[in-house]
Amino acid sequence: MKETLLKYVLHLADNELIHGHRLSEWCGHAPNLEIDIAMSNLALDNIGTARSLYQYAASIEGNGKTEDSYPYLRDERDFYNFLLVEQPRGDFAETIARCFYYDAYQVHFYTELQKSTDTHLAAIAEKSLKEVAYHLRFSSGWIARLGDGTDESKEKMQHALNKYKPYCDEMFHLVFELDLINSGVAPDVSQLQELWEKTISETIHEATLSYPLNVEKNPFFLNGKNGIHTEHLGFILAQMQYLQRTNPQATW
Repeated sequence: MKETLLKYVLHLADNELIHGHRLSEWCGHAPNLEIDIAMSNLALDNIGTARSLYQYAASIEGNGKTEDSYPYLRDERDFYNFLLVEQPRGDFAETIARCFYYDAYQVHFYTELQKSTDTHLAAIAEKSLKEVAYHLRFSSGWIARLGDGTDESKEKMQHALNKYKPYCDEMFHLVFELDLINSGVAPDVSQLQELWEKTISETIHEATLSYPLNVEKNPFFLNGKNGIHTEHLGFILAQMQYLQRTNPQATW
């Protein structure tokens, strides 16, 4: 049970870290200054949640581990994040589409995780829910602006929604959580898909866009929680871990 709980906490933390890292790549590159600051703040929220979860993971595992051990000293196969969050930054519409899908999931997920019998996870969920509710307002607002904007913005937003929809099934796919669900530690994410579909479909229709229906299902897209990733995660880790790997004793 301890090993499963550790893997579950790392899964949650890895999602937040990698998603936050991708958002941070917009710093200095966003369409305008206001959005630049907003994207940086969103990234900080995600990385802050990741830090809380990594701290909890370190307390579970012990053995001298710290919150820095997990992001900096694990190999690619030891990360358990969704494939959705590791996809390249892409253009602004692509980032918004990924954020929108992930933010809608997070709102429903953290709402249920607040009920966890694990008091640490419940407390992190309660704090994080306030942040992800804002994240969803931000991303859904941009879905509406781009979808109901110019012909070009509408086309790009539709393309982005279609492109990343196949990655979303993984968010509701159970891999190692069954014992945690039965003990009340983890919510059953397979039961959240209908709520998530309702949330995203309402926004997409309000934005005068088409809900992606005929999307090709690819079994590979379910493997992030098993530690099998796209080539993109390796590039993220190479950048993120370079200093720590090169100078293991470096301190700030």
